[in-house]
Amino acid sequence: MAAWVITPPIFQLGGHIVCGKNKKLEPVAGHGRLGLKTVLAGLGAATLFFSPSVQAQSQTLSIGSASADAFVLRPSNADLWPNGVGQGIKSGAQSVSLALGAGYGLKILGSTQSHDLAWTGISYGYMLGSVEGEGHWYRGNWELRAELFGGAQFSPTDDWLVGLAPHLRYDFMTGTRWIPYLDAGAGVSATGIGPPDLSHGFEFNLQAAAGVRWFIKDNLAINVEARYLHMSCAGLNSPNLGLNNVGGTVGISCFF
Repeated sequence: MAAWVITPPIFQLGGHIVCGKNKKLEPVAGHGRLGLKTVLAGLGAATLFFSPSVQAQSQTLSIGSASADAFVLRPSNADLWPNGVGQGIKSGAQSVSLALGAGYGLKILGSTQSHDLAWTGISYGYMLGSVEGEGHWYRGNWELRAELFGGAQFSPTDDWLVGLAPHLRYDFMTGTRWIPYLDAGAGVSATGIGPPDLSHGFEFNLQAAAGVRWFIKDNLAINVEARYLHMSCAGLNSPNLGLNNVGGTVGISCFF
């Protein structure tokens, strides 16, 4: 049985192998196996045929990967902490917080009853400027907040209350994910709580708090705080002995 040695380009027409222009095939003796040159020639032709296809597929995959990367949303947390987490929050950063709390009533400052309360609140925060007190233990950010809260008195009677108050907060920058703060606010309230300490309806509220934020993510924090709340009408109605309550809250804040 004869085998044939050919050189590219190779064409097969109607069962006849044509080798180049005006080239003739030369038989090579063999024993039923293709010659080494035939194998090498076939591999070369296959390589030339498939290389453009492989390169095109590689380019397609590269373009596809680049396109996919373009649509991946990555948080710009470096903007929230310009110098690293705990080193200071950028000026203009905003936050939304949710909180739940409860407190024990105190018979102080004229109150004759212990007004035990439970409440929930939502607040919006805005960082007023860059870090203050660089190089000192009190290094931190000033934050302006607005809080809307509502809840109920569950002792000595069952009654309702709602309130709205602006707050000023100072966040101490510790260089860690634990950020302690001091907070104070004053606003207006409405309540169903009446005599002998309050007069129903309109009341002012004064608040003071101390707490800590634990940033579990660069832009997400769990808040724990102790809070004092005073309510009275500043003598607009009678009685005006006031309500005093000390309690705690747990909440979560999201920064953007």
